[in-house]
Amino acid sequence: MPDTASRPVALSAEGVWKVFGTDAAGFRARPEAERSPEAMARDHLVGAVRDAGFQIGRGEVFVIMGLSGSGKSTLMRCLTRLIEPSEGRILFDGQDILTLGEKPLAELRRKRMGMVFQHFALLPNRTVLGNIAFPLEMQGMDRDRAEARARDLAEVVGLTGREHRFPAELSGGQQQRVGIARSLTTDPEFWFLDEPFSALDPLIRADLQAEVQRLQQEHTRTTIFVTHDLDEAIRLADRVAIMESGRIVQIGTPEALVTKPATDYFRRFVAKVPPARVIRVSSLMTSPEGDMAGEPVSADATIAEIAPRIVAPGGPLRVLDGQAARSACWTGKARCRPGLRGLTPAAKVRGRHRVGAARTAPRS
Repeated sequence: MPDTASRPVALSAEGVWKVFGTDAAGFRARPEAERSPEAMARDHLVGAVRDAGFQIGRGEVFVIMGLSGSGKSTLMRCLTRLIEPSEGRILFDGQDILTLGEKPLAELRRKRMGMVFQHFALLPNRTVLGNIAFPLEMQGMDRDRAEARARDLAEVVGLTGREHRFPAELSGGQQQRVGIARSLTTDPEFWFLDEPFSALDPLIRADLQAEVQRLQQEHTRTTIFVTHDLDEAIRLADRVAIMESGRIVQIGTPEALVTKPATDYFRRFVAKVPPARVIRVSSLMTSPEGDMAGEPVSADATIAEIAPRIVAPGGPLRVLDGQAARSACWTGKARCRPGLRGLTPAAKVRGRHRVGAARTAPRS
């Protein structure tokens, strides 16, 4: 997993609130003491987003996760100004978009943002090509060029051979592929996806999650992805922001969230997640003990992914950390750690260095 801390900040939110209710317009004038849930409820106000703040690195996949009603979709709509925040600042490359007029905001959305939503919102009277090409035509691109770009994107998302079908002739997964392709027509820097797969069956959802990962690998974008699905968040995210009752209660990597949940609320979320699915080799490898041969494993791999090599007979495994393959070792006998389901040795790995590798636990 890339080091998000070393990336330049592409998007940030500072003190973002979104309030609904009888006097929402007067929220800015409320003193801090009158912004508690109890005080706001007394005055018939609802804080859908409450003092949200974070920074997203360029090229990062930042997942906003929470249960229904937690405020995650409202926060995403604030980030794109599809709804106006009640208070705060939202900065794209240092520019506060809340200060933009209508035309500059529309230009930002058209040229630098791509959006995908749960409801596909395809035009029923247009074919696959027509739907994908539509944003380009609205920007004044001639139809032939727009359809050529649409044809390329249809191939990218696996719709070759279906270019001339209408939405009613497509499955739900195929319709969402059209939505994904349409969101990429302008090659956006910022990609916003709001529960795009929640209405699809599990197999199609898994296919489209893999499609998002592939597209991100081929052309890295700053991606903000909203979901209520923990498995989806773990699979896609560089970091996850957990929301509860309008507040962000924790931000961290999937590994950090599962191993060190900050609240009882989220501890219940992750209770059944096997840590081996999220703990990465880089967290457990130790410093080198000598030269090692053999095919290396990635420092970014999870313990579950390299499990067959851990339990197989053999010596230490080299770890590829960045561009160099280096060595280190597991310590301890091959006893199962509770929670990791027998995939790692019982003893803690000593000296968790960023350079090194892992080895199979010695056989008893």
